[in-house]
Parts: sequence; structure tokens; C-alpha cells
Amino acid sequence: MCGSSSTTSTSPDDRRAAAPAASTPTPTPAKGADDFADVEDPGAGGAGGAGGVGWMAGVDAIGRFPTCPVCGAAYPSPTPARQRLDCLTVLEHGGHGTLTVRWDGLSMATARSDIAFLHRRAGFGASPAQLDAAVAGGYDAAVDALVGVGARADADPEPPPTFAPLPRLADVRTDPQARSTYAQMVRQQGTELTGWWVRRMVASADPFTEKLTFFWHGHFATSITKVRVAQAMLAQNEIFRRSGNGPFDALTLAVARDPAMLAWLDAGQNRKEHPNENFSRELMELFTLGIGNYTETDVREAARAFTGWRVDASRTGFQLAAKQHDDGTKTVLGKTGDLGGEDVIALVTHQPASARWVCARLFSRFAAPVEPDANPAADAMLTAYGSALDAGAAVAAMLRSPAFLASRGKLVAQPVEYVVTTLRALGLRVTPAADGSADASAGAGGGGGAGTDVAAGSGALPQRAVLAALAGLGQVPFQPPSVGGWPENAAWLTTASTQVRTRFATAAAAAANLASIADEPAAGRPDAVAHLLSLDGWTARTREAMTGAGGNPARLVALALLSPEYLTV
Repeated sequence: MCGSSSTTSTSPDDRRAAAPAASTPTPTPAKGADDFADVEDPGAGGAGGAGGVGWMAGVDAIGRFPTCPVCGAAYPSPTPARQRLDCLTVLEHGGHGTLTVRWDGLSMATARSDIAFLHRRAGFGASPAQLDAAVAGGYDAAVDALVGVGARADADPEPPPTFAPLPRLADVRTDPQARSTYAQMVRQQGTELTGWWVRRMVASADPFTEKLTFFWHGHFATSITKVRVAQAMLAQNEIFRRSGNGPFDALTLAVARDPAMLAWLDAGQNRKEHPNENFSRELMELFTLGIGNYTETDVREAARAFTGWRVDASRTGFQLAAKQHDDGTKTVLGKTGDLGGEDVIALVTHQPASARWVCARLFSRFAAPVEPDANPAADAMLTAYGSALDAGAAVAAMLRSPAFLASRGKLVAQPVEYVVTTLRALGLRVTPAADGSADASAGAGGGGGAGTDVAAGSGALPQRAVLAALAGLGQVPFQPPSVGGWPENAAWLTTASTQVRTRFATAAAAAANLASIADEPAAGRPDAVAHLLSLDGWTARTREAMTGAGGNPARLVALALLSPEYLTV
């Protein structure tokens, strides 16, 4: 049995045997029952029927019981609305106040699988207990719960770090000691920032917001390797978290004026006499429109509109250097006037091509790679996005679309998704060094795995090991390789990454408390691992590979974490 609303130990078969006999009067059809006419009625001859009673006649179009499905009398306390009624079975009829039904069979398994898939794609997975609770409410309610968590007070378990000011650049250029101190602080602060976000993703009660923040980080890709100021990268990260679920024009403007983006795309070189096209080009090509929806003239004219945009003296804010700003007449996307940067952003984000581009980028990251003119969820997403450019509404519409649920297996988990989802599934904490110094080398780049100093069953992995694994897998937060962000899918399945992933999986499995697996008979442990990881099950090939683990819980989990069923989502 895949699931039940019953709280007693009586078997389903026993309860069906105790149901009223076939002579029980059939209830009067309720309004809306015709909506389910094509579903087999167990009581009308199908397997598992409740004494010959046609229960479908007592179920209305939203899954409540206006009349008792057994005796036909008015039922005073309708059950909550449910979905997927095709496998509802009456389990007992001990008076109207204790009527119990079971949602089982293919319907229950499908509902659980759909919601597990939702949480893998739009969050970082869900625990078995979370899935059990979510299935009872149905898929739409699960979407609402996942995307609506942001207002919860407990959604911020890892407050953001604070950073000491870096030495003045004027001193760094002339003083070797200041230069050495600057380089050391940049490395340590970068590692501290990266470790904080990884810990936050692992511990957050609002995984959807963190996942969406990570999406925008890749969309408006900016790297600390060039920006170098951790405080600026943190401020940009907070923009994505605060504004990523709202109007896209407001988000784009906030990012355009953000010190990290200004430094990343060379705003300091964009002067009235010599406009720099870096930002205006990426704004149109990658951020808002896509190639083919603007001209080179639009890029050049837009660059003039952004002349004089600067990071302020504190390196934490925006300022307009009026003497460096071109206030002459410009023409961008057919509009002529004394256009400033704000005007250009309003123009590009409100183009029809921009709506298609943004929705396609969202679908590509959360569902399957698509071009803007081939997005199977475009109608629903564009309607939700609307004139308000509501990115959050577009995501919610996408998650409810048939095309989203049809995209299973179309994405390879990105390294950050893989690592965070694994840590959450196994209940592992990430523990930073007391002073951050021991983590610096891992965050800086080289690392090749999860380390060997992991205490068995400790329930935690050292932050340096986690950051080393991410570096070895090729994806460290705050370090995208280019303005185009990170690659996707097959790019993550290299020989080198397989070796790193194996070390990480082994270390994570060793650190986890796997008592729930060990308590199962050896033959049932592969299925117990699938349940722990909220997977539907294993292919014959994966199950055969698991037989070589000899029932060892840690080896089984490590193999599962390397399986195609886990790596593809």
C-alpha cells in the first residue's frame, strides 16, 4: 500500500471484508460526479470494491464526500479536497464520524512521485516524511506550499556574514604588505561567503527561494574572482533572494546598479568619450532579449545611456558620475530621446521577446532545455508573467504545467544541486572551521573530493570537504566561469567529475546515520535506500550493482548517490 489516511493496524483487506453488503442502498449521485465517469468504480465490480457500493456516485468534482459513499446518508464532515480519486477505497464505516478511506494503487504512487520530482527540481529534494504529508493535500497544494514558504520566520537559519573592509586600493598598489593582506582577506572572505551560502542551502526551510536565487546567480552571472569584494557579492545575492520572485524589470534594474555587476562588466571604463559596450551587450544578449531581438546599433546606443554608472567610493553602492554621462539623444529599439540607463532597462524588459526569453530560461533551468519559440509551457507561463513581468507567477505556472511533469530525466543535477540535495537527504550538517582559515584553500579552487577525515556516523561533513568537492566538480557558488554562467547536463558527467563524486558520495554515506537502512532485512535495503532518497525505485541494472554491496548500508547509499536515477532529475 502506497499510503493511507487510516491510523489503525487493521489490514485493508480485513476492512473491505467488513464493509456493508451489496444490499446497502446506492447513494444519490452528487453534483459533479459525471466528471469521474471514465474512472473504474471498484464497487461496481472492480477489484477491491466496498461491498458493491458505487462510491463514485458519492464523490463531487473536488473530491469531497457530500454523501456517505457506503450508505448514501448525508455526511456531516466532508473530507478535505483530494486529487487523483481513481484509486480511493473505503476501508471502514464505523459511523459517519469515523469513515476512513485510502488513496492507494497507481494513483498514490504517481502523486508521491510527482511531488518528489517537484521538490527535486524546484527545491533540494524532500524527506519521506515531507512527502507523506504533501501527498495528502495533492500536487497543487504542494506547489503552493513550496513556492509560498518565503514569508516563514524560520526560513533563515544561517544569517549572512559580515566582512571587515578591505585595504584601500591606493595602498594596495604601493605597499607590498597591504597587497599581501588584501590578497589574504579576499581569499578568506570569499571562502567564508561561499561556505555560508552552501550551509544556508542545506539548512533552509525555504529551499525554493534558495534554488531560485541560485538560478538568478547563473542568469546574471557575476564572479568574485574579478569582483573580489565579498560584501558586494553578498549584496547581489540578497538582491536575487529578495527580488527574484517579483517583477523582472525591477530585478534587472537592481542588478544593473549593483556594485558587483558594475565591477564585473567594467562600468568604470564606460565614459562619455569612449562608451564601453560590455554591459549593454550582455543586458540584451543574455539577460533580457536573446540574440536576434536587437541590433548592433541598439547595443552601441544603449552603452551611451549607461555611461557614468559607477561604484561609489565605499565600494558598496551606486553613483552616477555626471561628467562622464552622455545626455545626448539616443535611439534604442526604435525609441528616441535623452535615454538614461533606467529607460533602456524599462525598454528591453518590456519587449515581448524579453518575456519569451525569460520564461524559456526558467523552463530550461527547472524543466528541460528549450529555445524561446519552442517552450511547451509558454502559454501558461506568459499569461502568468503578464504585464507586471511577474517572474514568480511564471515559475508557479510552469510547475503546474503538464510540460513540467513530462520533463523527467531531462536534466543532470548541477554539482551544487547534487551536493546540497545529498546533504539534506542524509540529514548532514556542514561544519565550518572556527576561524575559517582551514577552509581557505578548498574555496580557492583546487580540491578534488570530500576529504578522508570524516567521522563515521557523525552527522556532519567539514565545510572544507564540501567546498573541495564542489571545486572538483567544477561549480563553486560565486565563481561562474563566464558571464554566460555554468554549462548544463552532459558537461557535468566527465571522468574527472565521476572520481570526485565517488569520493564525496562515499564520505557523505559514511557520515550519515543510516539506522533506518540497517534496521531492514538485507534484501529490502535497496528499497529502503530509495525511500530515504525519495526516489521511485531502481532499474534492474542499478539493483544488480547494489547486490555487490553485500547489504552494507553505507555502500548501498554511496552506490545510490552515483546511480543514473539519482544523477538525472
